[in-house]
Amino acid sequence: MGIKLRNFVIGAPADKSDSRSIAASKLTILAGPCAIEDIDILRRTADVLSNICQELGINYIFKSSFDKANRTSINSYRGVGMEKGLEILSKIKEEFDVPIVTDVHLPDQCSIVAEVADILQIPAFLCRQTDLLMAAAHTRKIVNIKKGQFLAPQQMKPLVKKVEESGNKQILLTERGTTFGYNNLVVDFRSFYIMKEFGYPVVFDATHSVQMPGGNGETTGGDRRFVPLLAKAAVAAGVDTLFFEIHPDPDNAPCDGPNMLKLEDAKGLFEKCKEIYEVVRI
Repeated sequence: MGIKLRNFVIGAPADKSDSRSIAASKLTILAGPCAIEDIDILRRTADVLSNICQELGINYIFKSSFDKANRTSINSYRGVGMEKGLEILSKIKEEFDVPIVTDVHLPDQCSIVAEVADILQIPAFLCRQTDLLMAAAHTRKIVNIKKGQFLAPQQMKPLVKKVEESGNKQILLTERGTTFGYNNLVVDFRSFYIMKEFGYPVVFDATHSVQMPGGNGETTGGDRRFVPLLAKAAVAAGVDTLFFEIHPDPDNAPCDGPNMLKLEDAKGLFEKCKEIYEVVRI
């Protein structure tokens, strides 16, 4: 298990009997602001996070979305659009020499986005959309399928097959909580083990998992207090890769503020997650 990206591997090495490969494996983090607001916020975030990860010996992939099409309200902030967004992401990629992951929502976006992004991310609400999965697969880029809040982990297997049968075995699977009652999500830690059996790295989205969908009426609520708890527990449970939405000032961010991690808190959490990662792999 493991996917090559530039000069590092996402996920555990395929040959777990080789102690040298296990020792060489690193925690991978996908992180950045929810949606693109302006390039200055992205530059500030990318600069801090890339330096933290370099210092700690963590693989880093920058994340931000040019469009968030699954907002609670028609009036919610969505982003800057694909053309401007890809231009900004391209600059971040070049300036900080980091891989890029961003969302795609429509099949005809995939080939264009793949010119900039290293990983095409399928949003949770769209994870069953066959045409979207096929179009993403055809780019030959890594496809990160976020598990829908309405799916059990074993129901991700057919989605994996859609990408595989479209000629692409560069796949990540992301757990981001399951709908439970009203305006709440709960993480079933068994899902990491179940989805790993499909043969691909599993990512844990620690920030979307503390969302409260529609919890604020026309906006999504959340509680970032629980992000560190869930992230550390997920690493202890065997996850190789973590996903965080992180912002310099999340309380004033135009979307997903309540569940985004503060930029100033990133280093301490990353350090703890790395420590746990190394302990559970001894």
